[in-house]
Amino acid sequence: MPHDKQVEATGKPDNYHFTEQVGHLLRKVYQRHVAIFQHNVGDSQLTAVQFITLCAVRDMGPSSLTELVQVTAVDQATIRGIIERLKARELITVSPDPIDRRKVVVGLTDAGATLLAETVPHAEKITELTFGTLNPAERIALIFLLNKMLEDQPTG
Repeated sequence: MPHDKQVEATGKPDNYHFTEQVGHLLRKVYQRHVAIFQHNVGDSQLTAVQFITLCAVRDMGPSSLTELVQVTAVDQATIRGIIERLKARELITVSPDPIDRRKVVVGLTDAGATLLAETVPHAEKITELTFGTLNPAERIALIFLLNKMLEDQPTG
């Protein structure tokens, strides 16, 4: 039996440790980030995904759901729920697309813009807390590597 395929007496491979796998570590870091976000965001009703959706609408201007799905990496079903919750809080507007009435356009309200302006300083603190003890070079490397991983999308 090849060395790298050795099996312990328990019947489990001895060379695979889930705690050292990238997916497991990314999930744990993400869970930590979400907890930091919820604790520090300043508005207990605002989730991280709602915040990035508001930021996307602010940055892109009035946007279709398809555009928001692309820029936020949130699936269509989830973005619809997010839009409904933000609309219920009067943070966004939802109106028919003037060119294609089957589509909707999402815009930012004054209340949404105000909430974003109040939340961005909290978001900056959240980023700092998420980075934790990483030094400036490690922070740059982490962002670089995460972006590089995103460039290499699996094909199937």
